[in-house]
Amino acid sequence: MRYTSAALRDAWALSRPFWKGEQRWAARGLLTVVVLLNLALVGMNVLLTYWQRGFYNALETKDWDAFISLLILGGPTEQFGFIPGFCIIAAIYILVAVYALYLKQALQIRWRRSLTGSLANRWLDHRAYYRMAVQDRATDNPDQRISEDARLFVDSTLTLGLGLMRAVVTLLSFIFVLWGISGEITVFGVTIPGYLVWVALAYSALGTWLTHLIGRKLITLNFVQERVEADFRYALVRVRDNVEGIALHRGEAEEKAALEGRFGAVIGNWWAIMTATKQLTFFTAGFSQVATIFPFVVVAPNYFAGRIPLGGLIQTSTAFGSVQEAMSWLVNNYSEVAAWRATVQRLSGFHEAIAAAEAHSGEGPSLRPEPRDGLKASGLTVTLPDRRPLLEDAALSVAPGEAVLVTGASGSGKSTLFRALAGIWPFGQGEVSVPEGKRMLFLPQRPYLPLGSLRRNLAYPSPERSFGDAALLAALEDVGLAHLAPRLDMVESWDRVLSGGEQQRLAIARALLQRPDILFLDEATASLDPVAEERLYRLLRERLAESAVISIAHRPAVAAFHDRGLRLQDRKLVPA
Repeated sequence: MRYTSAALRDAWALSRPFWKGEQRWAARGLLTVVVLLNLALVGMNVLLTYWQRGFYNALETKDWDAFISLLILGGPTEQFGFIPGFCIIAAIYILVAVYALYLKQALQIRWRRSLTGSLANRWLDHRAYYRMAVQDRATDNPDQRISEDARLFVDSTLTLGLGLMRAVVTLLSFIFVLWGISGEITVFGVTIPGYLVWVALAYSALGTWLTHLIGRKLITLNFVQERVEADFRYALVRVRDNVEGIALHRGEAEEKAALEGRFGAVIGNWWAIMTATKQLTFFTAGFSQVATIFPFVVVAPNYFAGRIPLGGLIQTSTAFGSVQEAMSWLVNNYSEVAAWRATVQRLSGFHEAIAAAEAHSGEGPSLRPEPRDGLKASGLTVTLPDRRPLLEDAALSVAPGEAVLVTGASGSGKSTLFRALAGIWPFGQGEVSVPEGKRMLFLPQRPYLPLGSLRRNLAYPSPERSFGDAALLAALEDVGLAHLAPRLDMVESWDRVLSGGEQQRLAIARALLQRPDILFLDEATASLDPVAEERLYRLLRERLAESAVISIAHRPAVAAFHDRGLRLQDRKLVPA
């Protein structure tokens, strides 16, 4: 019970923004219509039991006129008065069923859009995605949680919720039907009214309890299956995105072994799910088979004694089966409930990880805009996630138009210093002052190339229509990529189409277009030959003469394009 209440609480926390947000009235209205349509389906099922009673009684008495009228337009019955014919009931049932499903799907897509947008926005806001990537290694595969788990949560919550509601309403409706037709029985001198109701309830309660005992391990196994499936899928994506590196290293055998290992985890857990499902299915299948004949066995003595007609036997069997099936809702949906709980756990865990990242969003060196020119850092301490220091109490000042080269041994923390100056590194302290209203641009060694056209990649992070064709083509020519001009509006996976050097040239073209006030270059030309590197640095200094430039580089020739140097050594930033 404790785990059930926790799952329901977590599910409500995930659902609250949709049902209480801006779309709440449309969502609630749509849900109300869906609920009413589902209730109408239950009502028609109740109506059909009375139709069955009259129909089978007509068969038993060989009443042709009643048989035909009950098939087409309807007619009077013994207990219900006039009842519509099967054709009318079926036509209305089909119409209601179609729109119950259609409007439920409309509600699903609205809810999924809201939940996915909420998760994606919170993941991206306050750079929660970045902190989770560098520190929260336990929150695996955020892409799957935002896309697949959100879809499964919405679909399962609506399907199971509406199914449970229908089961409860069916139970209440058919209990009255069953009570009215079951009569009473005397056991050991005690007269039990509506005895079939008590038999159905006892039978279903026993089945539900045994199902939970047998199948509860599926909850944990489904949770693990989601994780190992996502891990395997992520490994495949990594291979796809690094085909050249793998080919150059002749790493196919190692990649195969790694993929086999991850897929082995998928197979191993799946076998455990199969075993648990087999045990559960042995019981549920047997339970369902017995439930098919059980009401006939219970009612047969009254039928053979002539106390009820054939139609009464059929109606009793249908009502008993409906009560039993409604009470056995958990028996019939246990695997789906287990998968739903696993999905809720993954989404709530992701939700909590985002909340934790948001709670720490103000940590790390602060980035403060000031009405001044240039960049200034003071009291700057940079640490790793485990709090080991890389830089202690450093100061830095770069004036407009000044170029500073930062050097240091590999692993000394130069790139991490740049992240701190960018205001994204969450570990450490100090203050970085940047010109208010001015633009900064960071070019890492491996540029980020978003999905889309070459035009979008050149304009990034500005909207792709921020620059005219003439400016884009001129930037391509300036950096030596004129041959790409005809492909300006082509959509490609540019991180795989372009070589490492071409990607870095494209990033320099961005800088020429963006004209930032402060430009950070972290080994941004390391994939180019020395001649091309010198040419591009010269181009930057000429075109961005008023911009402050801070570079990380190792080649001595690059120093010629900088006014002074700093070296990161022994956790200090000293003149080079």
